[in-house]
Amino acid sequence: MSYIRLEKDADGIVELIFDQDGKSVNVMGDEYAAAMPKALDELEAQQEEITGVYIRSGKPGQFFAGGDISLMLEMDLHPNDAERKRMLDGIIAAKAPLRRLEALGVPIAVGINGAALGGGFEIALACHYRLAVDDKQVQIGLPEAMLGLMPGAGGIVRMVRLLGMQDAVTLISQGKRLDAGQAVEKGLVHELATSEEEMAKKAKAWIKSNPDAQQPWERSSYSIPGGAPGDPATQALTYFGPVNVMVQTKGNMPAQQVIMAAVIDSARVDYDTAHTIEARYFQRLLLDQVARNMMTTFFVQMNQMDAGASRPDGVAKTAVKKLGILGAGVMGAGIAFNAAKVGIDVILKDLTLENAEKGKAYAAAVCEKIRSIDKAGSKTLLARIQPTAEVNDLADCDLVIEAVFEDRAVKALVTRETEAVLAESVVFATNTSALPITELAQASQRPENFIGMHFFSPAERMPLVEIIVGDKTSDETLAKAFDLTQKLGKKPIVVRDSPGFFTTRVIGQTITQGQMMLAEGVNPALIENAAAFNGSPMGPLETLDNISIETAYHAMKQTQADAVAAGEEPATGPQVEVIRIMFEDIGRKGQNKGGGFYDYDDKGKKIATWAGLKDVFAPNGYTDIPYQDIKDRLLFPQVLEAIRIMEEGVMTSVVDGNIGSIMGIGFPPHTGGVFQCVNAYGLQAFAERAQDLRAKYGPAFAPPQLLLDMAAQGKVFA
Repeated sequence: MSYIRLEKDADGIVELIFDQDGKSVNVMGDEYAAAMPKALDELEAQQEEITGVYIRSGKPGQFFAGGDISLMLEMDLHPNDAERKRMLDGIIAAKAPLRRLEALGVPIAVGINGAALGGGFEIALACHYRLAVDDKQVQIGLPEAMLGLMPGAGGIVRMVRLLGMQDAVTLISQGKRLDAGQAVEKGLVHELATSEEEMAKKAKAWIKSNPDAQQPWERSSYSIPGGAPGDPATQALTYFGPVNVMVQTKGNMPAQQVIMAAVIDSARVDYDTAHTIEARYFQRLLLDQVARNMMTTFFVQMNQMDAGASRPDGVAKTAVKKLGILGAGVMGAGIAFNAAKVGIDVILKDLTLENAEKGKAYAAAVCEKIRSIDKAGSKTLLARIQPTAEVNDLADCDLVIEAVFEDRAVKALVTRETEAVLAESVVFATNTSALPITELAQASQRPENFIGMHFFSPAERMPLVEIIVGDKTSDETLAKAFDLTQKLGKKPIVVRDSPGFFTTRVIGQTITQGQMMLAEGVNPALIENAAAFNGSPMGPLETLDNISIETAYHAMKQTQADAVAAGEEPATGPQVEVIRIMFEDIGRKGQNKGGGFYDYDDKGKKIATWAGLKDVFAPNGYTDIPYQDIKDRLLFPQVLEAIRIMEEGVMTSVVDGNIGSIMGIGFPPHTGGVFQCVNAYGLQAFAERAQDLRAKYGPAFAPPQLLLDMAAQGKVFA
């Protein structure tokens, strides 16, 4: 029995040790399904001879990773009735060993020495006593909802009976991951230990002291904490909980809806029936397209990204010890905080020392907002940030990030000034959302060391960095930028140089369509709500307010001037006129200027759409178009633009496109990203719908040839 070893000590305590061959972590797949029942057969056969069971992992610092996602993705999404029945029987059979374990009749303890997430923690929940090493590597929870799934090995049933419906549904539906100390506070872990050795001693001591241990719900006096579904105390949850979930998710996240139903329904019935109910709900999500989308992107593709799929091969790993940042505004200060937080020394430079110190003060304010950073931690972090106005202070930096105003001349000036004091091997990265990297690199004496690193605001929170490779950028430079991005705890996507790169081009499409519909007289409330029901975090008008109408206006004027200088016709159209009217005629310049398409209070909080929009853009009444068309006009152009970017060779990675669209610009996460979205829709059906929208609303919806060719060949984006 290679997956599970059973070792009995002199006191009759059996250690059940998970140690899956050929895997760095233990997973709940076919090998587990074969090994666990056999282990229980052996334990039950020795029941009279053993005094308890201590469950642990044989892998140092690794407990149990959970279910095997690759197996789930191989399942038929549309099984017939007989296949569906076999699947359900298999789910119920997979749950049975844990039920046998907790009913073994001897005390069961578990030692958690690393991540116990999903199926790993479901194993722990079947034990009577849970211990964990007090170490940052230990993470505990049921995060399946983040993959569009729910716990299926007893997690729902046991969490409800352990914590009550309200706490259980909160932790499970939000996919909360807790450290060891937090898990003790929540009642998920009973005791901490300083090491695996101490944990084993404590576990065995507990086993000896508690020969009659059992699960809390097996006691005759047990009742569900907080009340059962029929109790007055739980009426708010049982009556309004499902409605609140629908309101919050707009019906786009089936997992949260199913988890709410499973929590309430499993609490209505006896323990064994509850497990059957959980199995049925778990199967419901296994056969859901949204779950497939999220498992594909947030598990399979995220792992590929983390493993360096877009990093150049054959280039040694590097570590930045001292980072230079040019510009101590909100962006530069946010990057400085992020770098200092992960142990990198930062030289934060601005034109004046006063400005640089304001950037450090911003980092200090961020520290105060994060509860996990105490005073000592804040002091240590801030000590790593050195504000300065002297360019010579950058001389010994390993890498420099320029985060100044989006102006070619300003960027060129600081590039030349800074490179003059840097060693020849130092990478110079420019933070820009749209300016071509190859063009900016013309100011550099070492264009092979020049690269784009597009951070998203606020940089201390946003998880993505878009890395842009110029025509002369070397693989070594790309690798250094990639390594730094990962060190900062962010996800790197890599694109080739092109105006707008990937994220700006894609999000620009939905913003443009929002402006065009507004100019057509479509009710702005419908535009913004359509975006919300698509699953976007904010509508195109609010997005433009946040970016700043003033910024968009100046960018538009610069683009027009560039076109004239190149002998081309400047851009025109309804979207251009909307920006001009808002800025020039009305003087509404965006959120940070007091108001734009929305009104805001004095703290910048959104109140409502500006009442004057109707008088300006729909004086004769709103234009009526199908609501589905409004939704598709906001979603389809983003996907089509992403495919064009792939067709042009600006982006070559489906992984980067999916993750970049969700984490960078808020593309609806339930779709799995821009490329998974079209996979799930069906390439042929997507192309046909795009043609329909093109006939109604113009060339922005023309399907790229790449889409048409792939649809004809029956291919998908992978």
